Amino acid sequence: QVQLVESGGGSVQAGGSLRLSCTASGYTFGSYCMGWFRQAPGKEREGIASSRRDGSTSYAESVRGRFIISRDSAENTLYLQMNGLKPEDTAKYYCAASVLWRCLAKGAIGFWGQGTQVTVSS
Repeated sequence: QVQLVESGGGSVQAGGSLRLSCTASGYTFGSYCMGWFRQAPGKEREGIASSRRDGSTSYAESVRGRFIISRDSAENTLYLQMNGLKPEDTAKYYCAASVLWRCLAKGAIGFWGQGTQVTVSS
């Protein structure tokens, strides 16, 4: 069965950096589109970065230029390097997997991790 386990969340001051990791198991990692989503209190869950099967990536406008998504297929691990963090980046961050080509939309996701909290203070 598919399992996604996130780690690396925490508290940081504005301008700081964090790196999230997502370890995947139970499926062929390289054959799925992988994404990062986040959900702040009272807001919808939103896709912020995706890594497609061919290695191409997409980013939401809110994080483009600050966040970098990458994947290590040998380790079945997805990463999200977050730089220049802002208080508005505070949210629970989720790793996601999809059998579809694109996976920045919630409706495309078949599997979710449990989430990891990121808190950015001003």
